[in-house]
Amino acid sequence: MTSTMQPLIGLPGRRRKVGTMAGFPENLGHLDTDLYFTDYTRAVLAAGGLPIHLPVDADPLAYLPVLDGIVLSGGADIEPERYGQENTSSDTEPERDAFEFTLLGGAIEHGLPVLGICRGLQMLNVFAGGTLHQSVPEHARYDVATNARSHDVIFDTSTRVGALYGESYLANSLHHQTVDELGNGLTLAARAPDGTIEAIELDGHDVIAVQWHPEMLDGEEPVWGWLVDRALTARTHRQK
Repeated sequence: MTSTMQPLIGLPGRRRKVGTMAGFPENLGHLDTDLYFTDYTRAVLAAGGLPIHLPVDADPLAYLPVLDGIVLSGGADIEPERYGQENTSSDTEPERDAFEFTLLGGAIEHGLPVLGICRGLQMLNVFAGGTLHQSVPEHARYDVATNARSHDVIFDTSTRVGALYGESYLANSLHHQTVDELGNGLTLAARAPDGTIEAIELDGHDVIAVQWHPEMLDGEEPVWGWLVDRALTARTHRQK
């Protein structure tokens, strides 16, 4: 696949001060940096897409006419005020929340496919009017390798995510928040054995989200192929 054929997949990330990270000279500490794990971009590339970084400084709607798809990646917790709760345990990034809420709404309106991962699943649920459990620390398996498959996921095979994965799957777990009340217009596509919602999708739109981190797992993860395939379809429709 040539570069001119690759669908363009937008990827927003976290904003951090350089001074919060080791290895930089002290006089650079006041500067901003944008970051996300390179596993995301490598997964997009491996599936045939071309990842495009989306800085939060621009109007998120300005990106949409040139993109073919979106990845909403992991990161800080969503501001609990957005789902009607007081902040009890969250490290939040309100600027990113505002950017991604607008980006997600615009992507849905423009018919762009969206893949949410971890925080991205939580973002989709809150966007649709759902709520979150703010602290479920036993799900944050930072004691094992990031590609360690620590729990089962059981799928509803009638859903789009279930069609990709089959009846069950072993996933990793790197989150400390989970879905509480499911948002409007969302279909529950998978649960963990303890009842935790592990995958959701937006009815009538190419928008799916998973709670685990497929970009960190070994082997082929079908959500990436789904995203690139739907992005190519979105591009074709736009060009007609």
